[in-house]
Amino acid sequence: MEQKRLGYGWMRLPLLDPNHKDSVDIERASALADEFIRRGFTYFDTGYMYHEYESENVLRRCVVERHPRDSYTVADKMPMVNLKEQEDQVRIFDEQLRKTGLEYFDYYLLHNLNSRACEKAKRFDTINFLREKKKEGFIRKLGFSFHDTAELLEQILRENPDLEFVQLQINYLDWENEGIQSRKCYEVARKYGKPVIVMEPVKGGTLANNVPEKAQDLFRQAHSEWSVPSWAIRFAASLDGVMMVLSGMGDEDQLADNCSTMENFVPLTEEEQKVIVQARDMINDTIAIPCTGCRYCVEGGSCPQNILIPNYFSLYNVEQQDTNPSWSSQKEYYTNLVAQGYGKASDCIECLQCEAACPQHIPVARWLKKVGETFE
Repeated sequence: MEQKRLGYGWMRLPLLDPNHKDSVDIERASALADEFIRRGFTYFDTGYMYHEYESENVLRRCVVERHPRDSYTVADKMPMVNLKEQEDQVRIFDEQLRKTGLEYFDYYLLHNLNSRACEKAKRFDTINFLREKKKEGFIRKLGFSFHDTAELLEQILRENPDLEFVQLQINYLDWENEGIQSRKCYEVARKYGKPVIVMEPVKGGTLANNVPEKAQDLFRQAHSEWSVPSWAIRFAASLDGVMMVLSGMGDEDQLADNCSTMENFVPLTEEEQKVIVQARDMINDTIAIPCTGCRYCVEGGSCPQNILIPNYFSLYNVEQQDTNPSWSSQKEYYTNLVAQGYGKASDCIECLQCEAACPQHIPVARWLKKVGETFE
């Protein structure tokens, strides 16, 4: 099946209750999936812990039970953070097949490989376990998603030449970021000839919702008909060797915009690339905390104080860009969340479990102090 290079990230679906990630609006999600497939796109990316462990069930209900198997492809992942003992691999893999309703996965990944996850994968012999699943026909292509240094990525690819693709965080804001090393990791993947799947091309919505007005003006002057987030999608898709760009499309407008961008995609020109560099410099001057909202810092009890870290960081970033000094809606939202029983930012005990889980390498505890000072 020839695939267009836009993938549907099944991680930020429309919700019936915005305070409960497992309350996916099945009717709307089904309609979004239908439109995605109708427009010729096929790739769906899910994960074990997405939407409070409901994403795979939702995929079954919205896609697998409603569309012919040859009209879509599915990527799922072995959640390294959930592996406590070797036997968990069998249990989780079987559970994923059952929840998705699939007989096989088109793409399967070791999820979020970093130095700690690599140690666990060696201890539990995870790659060989998945190689066997591939031999048995349950996996068509085997790869991994990665959040660490280019040096570690090269080591993994050198030691495991049969891994078939790499999923990397790539966007124009992180391209030269030394903490994330987007460009360096991309170059390593290309050195080893591995196709690249791009995650976080819009950086969790940052490159759609938190782009300063002067950068938006720059984009509009270059192409008045292009949306702001489409520049981020185009940047990632223009890179040589990128086989898929994932986007978490939570509503109809996002889906329509992304599909329009990628239906008849043409790579960016050199002049358009220069526009992105200028916009990136402008954005870097305004964003305080580079959080993507992946929620790894709060999944599985990572925060013993039940602090809603991604939500608080998002509110803080918007607060820094708010031009209305008379009233802070962000503070209202913060106060409401605390009233619902979540820990305050100042409740942080600096155990640093969140920082160990953060793929963005954010000094979470330090920023929580800033959040507390701002909203409390």
